[in-house]
Amino acid sequence: MPHPGDKVKLLTKQETVEGILMPSPKKDIVMLKLATGYNVGFPSKEVKKIELVEKSKLLPVSLKQVKPRKNLPAIAILHTGGTIASKVDYQTGGVSASFKAEDLLKMFPEIEQIANIHTAHVANMMSEDLRFSHYQIIAAAIETEIANKVDGIIIGHGTDTLAQTSTALAFMLENLPIPVILVGAQRSTDRGSSDAGVNLICAAEFIAKTDFTGVAICMHGSSSDTFCNIYPPTKTRKFHTSRRDAFQAVNDDLIATVDYNTRHIHFHQAYTKKSHVSGVLQLKDNFEDKVAVVRVYPNMFPVLIDALTKEHYKGLVLEGTGIGHAPTNIAENFSNYEALQKFINNGGIVVLTSQCIFGRVNLDVYANGRRLKEIGVISGSDMLTETAYLKLAWLLGNYPKEKVEELLPLNLKGEIKERLAFTEEILKK
Repeated sequence: MPHPGDKVKLLTKQETVEGILMPSPKKDIVMLKLATGYNVGFPSKEVKKIELVEKSKLLPVSLKQVKPRKNLPAIAILHTGGTIASKVDYQTGGVSASFKAEDLLKMFPEIEQIANIHTAHVANMMSEDLRFSHYQIIAAAIETEIANKVDGIIIGHGTDTLAQTSTALAFMLENLPIPVILVGAQRSTDRGSSDAGVNLICAAEFIAKTDFTGVAICMHGSSSDTFCNIYPPTKTRKFHTSRRDAFQAVNDDLIATVDYNTRHIHFHQAYTKKSHVSGVLQLKDNFEDKVAVVRVYPNMFPVLIDALTKEHYKGLVLEGTGIGHAPTNIAENFSNYEALQKFINNGGIVVLTSQCIFGRVNLDVYANGRRLKEIGVISGSDMLTETAYLKLAWLLGNYPKEKVEELLPLNLKGEIKERLAFTEEILKK
């Protein structure tokens, strides 16, 4: 009788399928893991026969002790959860996360030749569940590793909000003396198409071979396992739900490209070098909770903005249309204008960004923008909406209102570009 973990051939009334037998969450479903890595369920009543092809070869693994090697940099890998640390346990059918250095080197043995690795378990959660308090935990773990004299840090992170975490850390960490590279994976390590190993190895190579310092993202630059890109922390967005090259820099160049096959690193723009960082690390990790994002839409009513005013929210990022517009012009929409004015008069700060991905907001071009500017709406320039949100929440958490209004339009961590060149380079992957 086949058991979970065994390779089997399953015969149904319509087809014959081969895969790894997995435990099923339902008694009337037979689960198989196909060679592609996908799980498929078959109703038991449709299964005519299950033939054993090969018994499971899974045995208890004796993991070797990780010993440091001379002349290799020290890299800490901090796990927060996500696909990059996940693997399937064929005895339970569940996806588990591995956080030990021994487990990591077993999955990706190449890393042992690049750096001396040690790991720490910071969190184990889906990235969409992260809150400001979790950013503080991650930042505190980074501070601890820097005190331990590591040469660089890799943060394993779920891809869905990876770019938001990189933005938050870029603002929180002043005088960062080492590279902190966020790495994710679109596909788990048990799948043949997993991107986890290439992303992790390219990040380690980038830390080991360059004098870069600061926060950045390392993810696949194409759908094949040929190279990874190092993306800017405050100008990057996830563009695709499942492609391995899901990330793209917006209104900015890449920091660098790491060739996975040759391990050559090519920089695309100037960067902060370790020798240029002076002073000690400062952790400014407060965030204001009462900050919201509202996206304008046709037939919009002021109820959302009024609710924020009533709840004494301190900040609002309004994602407008085009070059910086909101439905506030005609008589039917004037109530939206009044709601924004009331929010600002009650002490709130409003930043206007654009629903467009590329380009920048300019409140001086059309009458609509000028009217918004007159009541105190601040241009978000070319900031991504999520970047403007985190910047506003961070500023309000660390500075008085007058200072926040002064700093918002300024480029602090690469989030605003003075000039944008309309070139194919900026619009491509």
